[in-house]
Amino acid sequence: MLALKPLLQQHGISQADLARTVELSPATIAQLLNKEIWPTNPDRTALQARISLVLSANGIAVESHLFEPVSTAVTADTEITMTSEVLDMLLRKQTLSPAARKHFGLFRDPFSEDVNEADDVFNSPTTRYVREYLWSTAKFGGFMAVIGESGAGKSTLRKDLEERVAREQAPIILIQPYVLGMEDNDIKGKTLKSASIIDAIINTVAPNENPKRTMEAKSRQLHRILKDSRRAGFAHCLIIEEAHALSTQTLKHLKRFLELEDGFKKLLSIILIGQTELKKKLDERSPEVREVVQRCELVELGPLDASIDDYLRFKFGRVGADIANVFEADAIDGIRAQLIFTKSNAKNRETISLMYPLMVNNLVTAALNQAAQLGFTKVSGDLIREV
Repeated sequence: MLALKPLLQQHGISQADLARTVELSPATIAQLLNKEIWPTNPDRTALQARISLVLSANGIAVESHLFEPVSTAVTADTEITMTSEVLDMLLRKQTLSPAARKHFGLFRDPFSEDVNEADDVFNSPTTRYVREYLWSTAKFGGFMAVIGESGAGKSTLRKDLEERVAREQAPIILIQPYVLGMEDNDIKGKTLKSASIIDAIINTVAPNENPKRTMEAKSRQLHRILKDSRRAGFAHCLIIEEAHALSTQTLKHLKRFLELEDGFKKLLSIILIGQTELKKKLDERSPEVREVVQRCELVELGPLDASIDDYLRFKFGRVGADIANVFEADAIDGIRAQLIFTKSNAKNRETISLMYPLMVNNLVTAALNQAAQLGFTKVSGDLIREV
């Protein structure tokens, strides 16, 4: 890229503003700043003179090196900071524009309404492991918590488990209490209490029975229903989404649900699905939940990182597109530059990756829209860094 580009960014002059002032298209200016491609009309000397006038009008000193290329390589020691504006953009739903669909020949959005069957789920090594762990817990018993950032794919894997149970006609009953409005205290919302979990189990396993009124009678009813169902050949799995919003008291009570037995056989397995706050609640150093933590296996859904190339190839392949026709060779480096940053303090330096499916999807979609608007034939690393 030209040395001029970071100078413009530093002084808050956008490429569109520069293009309008020098009377050229945004695509021409983008090609110049990102790829050092000078237009034939006006010629290089005349265009440099126009740009120099713009810089002078904004109180910026004009130096000859500004019109020379500089390296854009990102080294391992480069510290990249993530601003709140960038983070908001990455979390906000991005929609592929009609112009981008036409420009890149995409008849379907690779990232919207993209998971309709099991084959649509991308299997990274981590995803494959969690996928099988969920199946094993639902089928054979256990207590696990799947933890991940927003957009990491937790709910997708839960839906995949539902599909697999139905597809294989497995004798597994999945019990999923409604968590609408659930919060970890009764000030912000409503806590999910043990009584509500019991109601959900009874209504799912024995829908023709009405839950008893008292907690004692309801508990006996629950135990009987689960034993009868197990003896009929069924396994039972309680799945709680948004589990980071569970109260500490309810988390403690889950141990008692896990201890429901028929002889040596456990009657209920439990899967919690939640964001990273759940990991803090299940801290083994907390005496309130120590007994629960000792029985619960924590499994984290990490970022795509080394699998990002395969992920994009998979997503675009599902809609009949080849990423070689959409991305420049340096595009993956551009994605990493936008989604990996460091936090430093006096004691240590931490590298943080936000390369989760949701954020990758939004970043790439925004880049595709911008590339179509600027007339780029492919998405480059520099363009992604500009999103």
